[in-house]
Amino acid sequence: MSSRGRTATTVGVLFFVQMATAIAGTTLIQAFVDGDHDRSRLTVGVMLMTCSGFAVVGIGLLMYPVLKTVDPRLAVWYPVLRIIEFTVSAACGVYLLAQLEVVPNHLLWVYIPTGIGGLILTYLLFVSRLVPRPIAALGLVGYACLTLGVPLDLLGVLDMGAGPGQVLLVPGGLFEAVVLPTWLIAKGFRTPTTRESTAPALATTG
Repeated sequence: MSSRGRTATTVGVLFFVQMATAIAGTTLIQAFVDGDHDRSRLTVGVMLMTCSGFAVVGIGLLMYPVLKTVDPRLAVWYPVLRIIEFTVSAACGVYLLAQLEVVPNHLLWVYIPTGIGGLILTYLLFVSRLVPRPIAALGLVGYACLTLGVPLDLLGVLDMGAGPGQVLLVPGGLFEAVVLPTWLIAKGFRTPTTRESTAPALATTG
């Protein structure tokens, strides 16, 4: 397997790890919020969220060399935002263990860098055709919904954690938990098309 193929497989696996540990960690933390005051279960929940954060950072760092072949100036923001995402999540976890209470709207603060970083990732995947465009388009829709949902939730228009507001999480969840990692593990990356190389073709067709 080539270096590029190993990167695709590793990123795919990390997406699965990130999602699984985040779901498990969030479940344990929510149980604490709902009245389960077992400190050990809470600690495990925060540790799982930390593991999810490490996977997130790993995805960002591994994807940067791939994305920079498409647009180096834009690509650098993807790992930066994933590191910010991990930092916010870790800070909320430390606060929770120290104060035994959650940071208000903690998931929304994490969603901000997640959504913006995801838009950068999926835009670069879309223009480069590193993965099939329908997959990238699903991610674009998912991260756009996530990014839009944060201010709507903060303003009290909807609740992304319950009811109709959860619908906004579905496209991004499918993209991160199923579609993209499955493709990367099974097929890997396609040969990228840089933005510069597509410009003449677009001009010609126009």
